[in-house]
Amino acid sequence: MSRTNLRTAAPKAELKSGEIRDLYMESVHLVERLHRRLLDVIKDEFERQGRSDINAVQALLLFNIGDSELTAGELRSRGYYLGSNVSYNLKKLVDLGFINHQKSRVDRRSVRISLTEEGHEIAEVVAGLYNRHISSIEAVAGIDEDEFTRMNRALQRLDRFWNDTIAYRM
Repeated sequence: MSRTNLRTAAPKAELKSGEIRDLYMESVHLVERLHRRLLDVIKDEFERQGRSDINAVQALLLFNIGDSELTAGELRSRGYYLGSNVSYNLKKLVDLGFINHQKSRVDRRSVRISLTEEGHEIAEVVAGLYNRHISSIEAVAGIDEDEFTRMNRALQRLDRFWNDTIAYRM
């Protein structure tokens, strides 16, 4: 490559790097903001129903447990929650009567959790909210099946990249 080509190639690479940086940072901010906004939407749903006995994080946790019987470790390994967050909220949800907990017959150190009837009611509120969104999102927000497919693929690749960054210390 001639000197001229090297000089013109460098600014293009810097420009592309700057554009990718801006797009990457926008994506990071959007992921953070969307998670907070989802919690706001869930909180609003419970406020509309006059429920103040549970917060949005706890309601989402109950929804994600659903009909499963699992350990806190399994819940963490699904990637939904951080360790201390799960332990605190599970204890609170047991105290509030939304979760059953029982020591495992195989490993006495392990505790199996499942939803109580009240916990299922909370999970159903979140499911109903999601179903309302699903029935109107294409018409209201203009997001169709193809766009969700592309968005989900991109988010899965970003998740894999971040996971690899940790696993391979990139």
